[in-house]
Amino acid sequence: MAATAVWQPREDGLTEICALLEQQISPSSVVDKSQIWKQLQHFSQFPDFNNYLVFILVRAEGKSVEIRQAAGLLLKNNLKGAYPSMAQDNQKYIKSELLPCLGAVDRHIRTTVGTIISVIVHIEGVSGWPELLPALVTCLDSNDLNHMDGAMDALSKICEDIPHVLDSEVPGLAERPINIFMPRLFQFFQSPHATLRKLALGSVNQYIIIMPAALYHSMDKYLQGLFVLANDPVAEVRKLVCAAFVHLTEVLPSSIEPHIRNVMEYMLQVNKDPDEEVALEACEFWTAYCDAQLPPENLKELLPRLIPVLLSNMAYADDDESLLDAEEDESQPDRDQDLKPRFHTSRLHGSDDFDDDDDDSFNVWNLRKCSAAAIDVLSNVFGDEILPALMPLIQAKISTSGDETWKEREAAVLTLGAIAEGCFNGLYPHLSEASSIVEFLLPLLDDKFPLIRSISCWTLSRFGKYLIQESGNPKGHEQFEKVLMGLLRRLLDSNKRVQEAACSAFATVEEDAAEELVPHLGVILQHLMCAFGKYQRRNLRIVYDAIGTLADSVREELNKPAYLEILMPPLVLKWQQLTNSDKDLFPLLECFTSISQALGVAFAPFAQPVFQRCMDIILVQQLAKVDPASAGTQYDREFIVCSLDLLSGLAEGLGSGIESLVSQSNLRDLLFKCCMDEAPDVRQSAFALMGDLARVFPAYLQPRLVEYLEVASQQLSANLIRENISVANNACWAIGELAVKVRQEVSPIVTNVVSSLGLILQHGEGVNKSLVENSAITLGRLAWIRPDLVAPHMEHFMKPWCLALSTVRDDIEKEDAFRGLCAVVKVNPSGGVSSLVFICKAIASWHEIRSEDVNNEVSQVLNGYKHMLGNSWAECLAALDPPVKERLARYQV
Repeated sequence: MAATAVWQPREDGLTEICALLEQQISPSSVVDKSQIWKQLQHFSQFPDFNNYLVFILVRAEGKSVEIRQAAGLLLKNNLKGAYPSMAQDNQKYIKSELLPCLGAVDRHIRTTVGTIISVIVHIEGVSGWPELLPALVTCLDSNDLNHMDGAMDALSKICEDIPHVLDSEVPGLAERPINIFMPRLFQFFQSPHATLRKLALGSVNQYIIIMPAALYHSMDKYLQGLFVLANDPVAEVRKLVCAAFVHLTEVLPSSIEPHIRNVMEYMLQVNKDPDEEVALEACEFWTAYCDAQLPPENLKELLPRLIPVLLSNMAYADDDESLLDAEEDESQPDRDQDLKPRFHTSRLHGSDDFDDDDDDSFNVWNLRKCSAAAIDVLSNVFGDEILPALMPLIQAKISTSGDETWKEREAAVLTLGAIAEGCFNGLYPHLSEASSIVEFLLPLLDDKFPLIRSISCWTLSRFGKYLIQESGNPKGHEQFEKVLMGLLRRLLDSNKRVQEAACSAFATVEEDAAEELVPHLGVILQHLMCAFGKYQRRNLRIVYDAIGTLADSVREELNKPAYLEILMPPLVLKWQQLTNSDKDLFPLLECFTSISQALGVAFAPFAQPVFQRCMDIILVQQLAKVDPASAGTQYDREFIVCSLDLLSGLAEGLGSGIESLVSQSNLRDLLFKCCMDEAPDVRQSAFALMGDLARVFPAYLQPRLVEYLEVASQQLSANLIRENISVANNACWAIGELAVKVRQEVSPIVTNVVSSLGLILQHGEGVNKSLVENSAITLGRLAWIRPDLVAPHMEHFMKPWCLALSTVRDDIEKEDAFRGLCAVVKVNPSGGVSSLVFICKAIASWHEIRSEDVNNEVSQVLNGYKHMLGNSWAECLAALDPPVKERLARYQV
């Protein structure tokens, strides 16, 4: 079917496609939808099928709106993949049909057209469609509601999906499109039609993040418009006004600073808006204000009026879905949709300064949570200064009795938890007196309302650090034991929501308490394993976490036959029941990782089956990646990541005892494949295991040593975006661990690695702390082994290297690095002269060098420079801070 001057559909084709679309959208269950889908896919092979779809959408006026809309949505999905390869005539035809339909009488048709227009603009920009912008401008200026609405809808979708398209130069246009549209958008702020006000404001808001000149230079006009819309009768408009103020505060706080009093008064007012979504958007402002570091005085004056609003918004709303969840009894099995998506964090070597994203992504964000977060932030900014406004309200709510006010009591307990850290000093007297906060919270663990029991668990865990701190005195010790036993009792609650809260709270207390838990290990394990036996799948994951955290906290204390008899049999049984492709295996793998590290060589009796299982899982997944059918499962890389991390745990726990497990296995080849994987988290865990094997059994990697070193060094020159930073971090650490074991055999990669590490150190502020520290240590280790290869380049990185070494804590890795530092200075002393002040600072960062030979080396370097510089040495010393000089004095220089 060749496209003629103007394409025309064939009547039979039109009828057939319409009939199919009608069946596709019919609610009848008799129709086989998959068959219809196959036929529509078959039609997609015809070059002009999409022409039929646009014809039905735009011109089939005898057909129902639903059929026309279905044609439009199918067209949108087809264009996403097929548009670039379509014949130009067909592209032209589709575009020419869409524009006249912007003003269609039916709004469903107009908005479908708008969606398709934004898809095409997404693919070819506005320069590929010269007729589009003039058509939009004509419609916006037409004064006809349908045309204005259709154009505004299309424009708002472009602003939302691809805002930068309008803020770029377009061939043939004297100015950027955004300059043409921005004044018109501002005009629509005053439209009598709510839809136009909403679309216009939503469109401008999309530009706050990229802040084009067109918006920056008309900021006053924008703010005037916002104040005009501030009390709009339509809730969605008020919500967008709040969002605009929040984003401006985050992106360009200086823009609202002159109006800050008015903005804050407005936000306070709408924080009480009857529409919860408006109130929620307004509530985000307080955290944004604090994060923007705007003057706290303004906010301080508002606290006596703001705090009561936040507190009243912290009570559960009547339609909060948590109220329904809270009714759920432990006997009801979990449905699949109850299981949160879980995210395993790959193993990382070094300082823990990677963002630990809270697992709240699954929970619905609402006004209650946002208000609690705002109180938390305010307590951290103002500390105890918020207590005079807050405590009377908390006390009033807490002292209510009666079933009808339980939500008030619950909100008061939530508030105490939210301020536990920020207001710690001011709360201290309330904690230590006889009728203390803790004594008050303990009975609430047995309240008849499950949500009061669950929030009391969380709030008590927020005071965990205080309880540990006081456990040295008899009263504090008694209180700590009461809280511990109270939380353990709630672990066995019959309500799922309380189980979850108690288990999470207990894991928090475990982290704070560490060795304080040792005397209670028996009773803790009995409760945890009892919970393990009775929980449904969702909460079981939290028990695994609590067991893992316990192992991390008490380490080798867990290694007593009596404890292992309680702990291991149920876990081993569960391990045997789960198949290799069951996702419930993930948290169990993580839990075993912690246990194997805690038990060390005592894990040996359980090690063989665990090792073999990890190997099997990795093998099956590597097969599933290329051939899911013969693997019998779909590929899921998280199985590989968790298995690699557990193998790392085994290596760390068993030490050289891992030899008997790995020597007969094909781990060497499997692991190498994982080091080459395209997924960053798989590589990250693979290099962690490479480093752990290098520490305990380097001979095992020997046959493929050069390849391992090569692939690890490639990670250091990769594009260091966020995902790759963690990979580079572990690869860098692994190279260093291998280098100190295989010594000279590391030579082939030294020059490349050193140049990559030099670059990382020079851009230290753009990278994270852990990678900078590992780079400094590995550079030192390579310099120690091959100073002759490193010394010629030392001037390029000496200053950032010394700065990084100054922040590393005293340990064996730092000793290795200083051996390297001293070795290169001896080979090329003049290369260090320009950085001598930094070398001195790095040396002064030691509290104590335990290794006698490193201490001697350092002394020789300092005395060598003193000798070499003669009279200039005093100048160098004069440039140092007094504490640095003081520490260098021990070297008699």
